Amino acid sequence: MITSIDHIVILVHDLVTATADYAALGFTVTPGGEHTGGATHNALVAFADGSYLELIAFRREAPEHIWWRHVANGEGIIDFALLPESTAGAIADARARGLEIAGPFPGGRERPDGVRLEWQTGRATTPDLPFLCGDVTPRTLRVPSGAAHHHANGVAGIARVLVAVTNPAASAARYRALLGIEGGANATSIEFSLAHSAIVLVPAGATTRNDDGPFALDLRGGAQGTLEPSHTHGARIRTGA
Repeated sequence: MITSIDHIVILVHDLVTATADYAALGFTVTPGGEHTGGATHNALVAFADGSYLELIAFRREAPEHIWWRHVANGEGIIDFALLPESTAGAIADARARGLEIAGPFPGGRERPDGVRLEWQTGRATTPDLPFLCGDVTPRTLRVPSGAAHHHANGVAGIARVLVAVTNPAASAARYRALLGIEGGANATSIEFSLAHSAIVLVPAGATTRNDDGPFALDLRGGAQGTLEPSHTHGARIRTGA
């Protein structure tokens, strides 16, 4: 079973600069550490609903990395993850519903304090779908808590992530297979509701991108408005949802 949005991946060119910019926007930013293999490192903006934003930057050229292809397109939202109760179980369930999905794959990073944490991922074959990220070590090691949840701008969590899709009907079918739930459709979008948030599929031609993938994020709490893209490093983020 998939319970909620786990995190949003935001590619940045320089992690130190991005950390300072998000802090200037009123977010509490926690250093994350270096991923296995040393190609990337990250910082996290954790929310009270259990989700977080991952600011991630490459430390070296890494053409073998799944996200390296995004570097040429600049900074911004490049991916997002869902939290399963069991990664292997969620993969098996999705396959039983007809979805092509690979995994589980091992992953991990070392925090600045030297603590090692591990997770497992699962990934479908199409870019309209998120990946799965389930903890092997205790989730409390991966996701900051306590004071890290308090943000000066009043933001408390992720309300929805908006995903551009080139074939809404086909993407909706894949999401049904992944999540095991039906989406609610209207004239302009298809929405899949999770525990604390929603995934909204929007026809690609009506968005800022013409291909498949996440393109915008609505955060719960704080003043209503759109954050300045130069400070969010290309991520389209609205607050006050």
